[in-house]
Amino acid sequence: MSLMETAIDIPAEHIANVFGQFDMYMKKIERAFGITVVLRENNLKLLGKEADIMKARRVFKQLFELSKRGSQITEQNVDYAIALTFDEKETAITEIDKDLICHTINGKPIKPKTLGQKQYVDEIRNKMIVFGMGPAGTGKTYLAMAMAITAFKNEDVSRIILTRPAIEAGEKLGFLPGDLQSKVDPYLRPLYDALYQIMGVDSFQKNMEKGLIEVAPLAYMRGRTLDNAFIILDEAQNTTPAQMKMFLTRIGFGSKVVVTGDATQKDLAPGSVSGMDVALRVLKRVEDIGICQLTSSDVVRHPLVQKIVKAYEEYEKQERKAGKDKSRDRKSGRRR
Repeated sequence: MSLMETAIDIPAEHIANVFGQFDMYMKKIERAFGITVVLRENNLKLLGKEADIMKARRVFKQLFELSKRGSQITEQNVDYAIALTFDEKETAITEIDKDLICHTINGKPIKPKTLGQKQYVDEIRNKMIVFGMGPAGTGKTYLAMAMAITAFKNEDVSRIILTRPAIEAGEKLGFLPGDLQSKVDPYLRPLYDALYQIMGVDSFQKNMEKGLIEVAPLAYMRGRTLDNAFIILDEAQNTTPAQMKMFLTRIGFGSKVVVTGDATQKDLAPGSVSGMDVALRVLKRVEDIGICQLTSSDVVRHPLVQKIVKAYEEYEKQERKAGKDKSRDRKSGRRR
């Protein structure tokens, strides 16, 4: 296939943002598509095979459009634009970027950054109960929190209730000093962190004192009916089936619920059944319940986190396959 050349006119003020520090992003695009990029003043020349140039051109155009909107281009933006182009997905990151949920206390916009996150946010808008499943770093809790705070500020709900099971993450912490709130706070810290960042400490504390925002362990939900509230159950993989049933049957009129969890990070006792797993099987055909499965491609933390999650997924897949093969061998041995 013969080589060809194409050019893109670009605004000079956006070059540094799109190319990255030491042209890191530009070199990443060159390697991904096997092309050569030459910049002369406001003219970007792409040299390579026609199919590869067309893909790279599309990535550059998306990144320049993001930059024009005032977005700071990140490595995750570049990686995801490349991945979408390779998968020949019609939706561009510029389309995903249009969906603004709210701003943090520092004015930073909160938006979905991947197709999976966009679907997750849309499900929360349209369904009464949404299960957001996926690995660490996919924004499950953070986006749910942003949606809850937006609904609260718009007076769609009158209060926010955040809860998670108080289970130690694989280690025994022993006796914790202080009153009951002090004992459960370490388990709820990730929820506080997100609230502080989006709402601000002062606003959070004022609403907490009024009882309009509640952060509590899951055990506190028993016996209550939660009307006109936005309720988030975090770390749902660590619930028991009884706890999950108890929680889902607390929901009253005018409420919205988001349940988040990661099936690969259970801290339950060995042999215990996760309430999240049971709920997903029982409720998968119930109308007005959304189930959104996020994957390693939706990880929006440091790119290395995405690689770690992917490596673990591959490892666990091989382990399951090896387990099935051993089971098959044992059965065939018994038959003989």
